Order: sequence, then structure tokens, then C-alpha cells
Amino acid sequence: FSIIDFNHNVRCWSEELVPGSAIQIADAKNYIENIKPNGGTNINEALMRAVQMLVRASNQGLINPRSVSMIILVSDGDPTVGEIKLSTIQKNVKRVMREEFSLFSLGIGFDVDYDFLERIAMENRGMAQRIYANHDAGEQLRAFYKQISSPILRKIGITFPEDAVANVTQKTFDKYFNGSELVVAGRVLPSAGDTLISLTSAMAYMDITLQTEADMTKLDMQLNKQQHSFAGFAKQMWAYLTIKQLISERSLAPTAARKRKLTQRITALSLDHQFVTPLTALLVESEDGRERLLADSPRDPKQGCCSGVMGPSKVNMVYATPPTPPWVHATTSAPKQAQKGDVVLMTLPPIVMRVDDDPHFIVHLPRRNLDVCFNIDSKPGHILSLVSDPGTGVVVNGQLISTKQVQKNKLRTYFGVISVFYQPEGVSVTISTDRITMTHGKNRNLFTWRASAEISQHGVRISIVRNSHVIITVTENIQVEVMLHRVWRNHPVNVDFLGIYLPNNNQYSPLAHGLIGQFSQEPEMSLYDIHEGADPLKKEATMEVKGNKLLVTRGWQKDYRRDRKHGSNIFCWFIHNSGKGFIDGHYSQYIVPDLNSFLQMF
Repeated sequence: FSIIDFNHNVRCWSEELVPGSAIQIADAKNYIENIKPNGGTNINEALMRAVQMLVRASNQGLINPRSVSMIILVSDGDPTVGEIKLSTIQKNVKRVMREEFSLFSLGIGFDVDYDFLERIAMENRGMAQRIYANHDAGEQLRAFYKQISSPILRKIGITFPEDAVANVTQKTFDKYFNGSELVVAGRVLPSAGDTLISLTSAMAYMDITLQTEADMTKLDMQLNKQQHSFAGFAKQMWAYLTIKQLISERSLAPTAARKRKLTQRITALSLDHQFVTPLTALLVESEDGRERLLADSPRDPKQGCCSGVMGPSKVNMVYATPPTPPWVHATTSAPKQAQKGDVVLMTLPPIVMRVDDDPHFIVHLPRRNLDVCFNIDSKPGHILSLVSDPGTGVVVNGQLISTKQVQKNKLRTYFGVISVFYQPEGVSVTISTDRITMTHGKNRNLFTWRASAEISQHGVRISIVRNSHVIITVTENIQVEVMLHRVWRNHPVNVDFLGIYLPNNNQYSPLAHGLIGQFSQEPEMSLYDIHEGADPLKKEATMEVKGNKLLVTRGWQKDYRRDRKHGSNIFCWFIHNSGKGFIDGHYSQYIVPDLNSFLQMF
């Protein structure tokens, strides 16, 4: 950050942006306390210096291009030195401002030209706010800074199917701040049916694409539960947003003809929907008609502001602030048009290694073109290493949960949590039956199973298909698919659980291990002496692998990717005793201390 104060001269506390350390902040406070109000107001030169400071920092690589860099102008908006023509100042600022910069205006002092401050902020992806001196000005300033210091998302775009909606209000937003809200309203066309699909794309320290489906028949039902609601609330909200949007457009209208056209639209909508605006008024009349009271919208004449906290003298400051928070590398394309039935990603590799159900491991051996399966009978709460690859820095672990009751003298276990950790970037994705969590450093983001979404950050992409599965892709070379299995609500025995599928073409390093990872390097194996077993439906055979001779049984397991309810049968040769002889060592050696742990035993 840095500080620029200006009167007839323009001074910089620091010519370059500096980190917000405790020492720098203390020095900045001391500088501000010693500013003396005098002279004129050179707004144009101060803003030019602020933009130049941000441009210089950006060119030197000090500012992440995905970040929110802000210039905060604190002034009465009345230039008296240098360039004093307001329209020229607006043009100058708009000409030099980069798309990744924003300008915010705080109108403070006596005789504020708030209209100018609002226009110049709106033109440059910011907003304006008046600071009232007859209230607690300090508290107003703190509230304003608190709001803009917490940008959560930027470049937000919301799209709907073209044949589903009409007369939609603003659908693109430059920023979303913590504690604020974005509202989009419009008219739903009959062709949309009862379900409306929307697709939201946004950028932050990650890229997010979220697909949602809403049952429109439930809207009125939900609104009726709200105390503030009334009949036709949604329609009035649409009118309110549209009028507000048109008023903003009117203030920036480049020609008188355009301004007149917008004035007509605002007036017509305001009268139709009974809103008091700067262009309409409310006439209140007594029953006998003898008394009339005209209530119009609070206007903003230049003389209408109260006395400034500093008296008639003026202090003007521009703050140039770097990214808050430092958002990271990623790329986002324009939001695609949502269509009914869209899913974010659904590519099922034909041949995979999988762990599903109790937990049943199925390992595909491509050279032999056969599947080998085994069970792991571990305890609830244990975390098993599935893939541990120090070469690529990828870890895939799973935590076991159990059924609610013992059945046939056995407590069945399933995977209740799957974690994918990418060590080089410190990104972890944790999937449970309740939610999907993406963590990077102190940033922790939660996503629900109830909406399709796509999120990208630091080489890790998450693709969620609503109430079905999630695919985690690491650096485009390793893919993990996790299936969600739901049971009846309040089932007396069974619980929700997860299945995991890993393609054979995942590009692990030669160091990969884990219950599944060890088979990325296919072992030498021979199968012979195939004969009828005790169960005529299950043949038996002898398998030689890793220097061990094993008795194996022909059986089948389920693949739930294409038929989530019944699954499809996958025939495999079953290894008894928790995979003994087929996996390296004993299964207990694959128990790790936490979800992001690498395997240490091999």
C-alpha cells in the first residue's frame, strides 16, 4: 500500500507500494496524523500518480494480475488546482486505469460534489460512499474499509439458457465483497418449465464454475415464509434492481439524447411499480384534501452536505492498495451458456483401478487384461494409503467408517472420507459424504454435493457432478474419481459411503506406492490350474505373483459409475486374507496417521 496526500501539491508517503507490516502501518499512521489541511485540491494529478504507482508495481511483477488492486479517493470532489474540468478528469482516469484496478470514492468534507465522485468510481469498477460528519465519521470510515478489504470473488458472470428467461437485470459483476450480496432478477419464460438452470463463473485465488437448478414452484412458498415479503415480491425486486441499474446508466450517459431515453424508462417503471426515485415523488394528501405533503427522493445537491470533520479547509488523500488477498494463478474463460442436463465434466475411463463398497479393491492388470480383487478388513477410523507418490507429490488416502450395527458377526467398513493432496502446491481436496473441501494454506473452501461445479487452483481441478461424483485432476496427468453412495434416510444399518476410481493411464512416477499405487508398475504374474471350486459358480486357480503362490477364486464386484443404483458386474480373481501375497507386506503397514500423509514403510 501507499498514501498520496494532495492540496495544490501532490506528495507520496512512499513512491512505491510497500508491504502492510506493523512497522509500515505505524509509519503510515504517523504520516497521516501530521498532514495539515491547506491550499487547493489537485484531484487529477493525485489520481494520475496513484494509477502510475499501481502500473509500475504491476509491471515489476509485484502485483498478481488476478488480484483486486484499489485506489481509494478521499475528497470533497471539488478540484481547484491543475485540471479542474470534471469531465476531463473522468476521461483522464478512465484512459490510464487498467482493468484489474478499481477506484473507490469517499465523499467527505463541506460542499461535497458526490455526483462526480460517484460517476468516476462507477466508471472504474468501484463505488462511492458519503461520510456524514454529523454522525460518527470514524465508524463510517472503518465500516467502509472493512467491506472493501475483503474481496471474495471477481469477474462474476451468471448465465441462463437463452429460451428460459427475459428482461434479466445485471448478470456480470466485477467484485463480490465479504458480507455483501449479489441479486439477479428476471422474467421466467413458459418454455423454462418448472426448473431453472443457472451457471455462475467467478475468479478468486481459484476459478469457480457453479451450476445450480432451482424449482421455481417453490419460490413463492419460500418468500411467503419471510416477514418482509408480500404478494408479487419477486416482481417488485426486479423493478427495484432495474430502476437502480438504469439510474446508474443515466449518470454515465454520454449524450443528452441517451439521458432523456433513460429518464423516460426510469419514470415509467417508477410509476408502474410505485417507487420514489430522484425522478419521481410521492404526494400524501389528507382525507379532506386540505393538507398535502410531497415526499420526494433525497436528492444530492452540491450544497446539501453537512459540515466536514475538518471544517471548511480540505484534506484530500488517495490510497493505492495492492492485492487483498493475494489471489493466485489460473485462467477462466467466459461463462458458457447453460443448457438443461449440462454437467461440468463426465469422462469415464474404460479401464480403472477402483475401491468401492466394503472396501473392495479391484486392480486392473492391462498386460494380462484381467482384474484382481481383494478386501481390506481394517477398523473404522483407520486411514489407508491408496496412492503415495513422492515423485509427483500426489497422495490419495481414504478413511474408513462402519455400518451402524454388526451383521453376521462382522462390522462392515466403507470409505467415508477420501483425500487428494498435491504437495508441491500445498493443495488438498477432502471429499466426504457431506461436502467437498479444498484447502490451500489458510484458505479453506467448502462445496456441496447439491450443485454441479468446477473449481481450479494451482494445478488442481475439481469437477463436481450434482449428487453423483467428483473428479479431481492434478496437473492434467493424474485423475481421481470419487462416487457418492446414498442409502435410505435413517437406515437402521447402512450408511452413506464413497467409492474411488483411478484410471490406469495416470502418470505416476516410479516411486508410487500405496494399496493401489504400487500396481502402476504392473508386476509379473501367471495364472494356471483353473478348475471348478466348491461353489460351481466360482472357479479356482493358482496365481504366482511377487514370488508368492496364491489360491485365488473367480468372482465379481460392482462398478457403479454407469449404473449408480445396481452397478455392473466386473469379474475378477479374488485374493484372500486382505490381499496377502498380492500387495507388498501386510495391509496394516498401509495405515497412515492423517489424510495428507505419505506412506513411509516402503
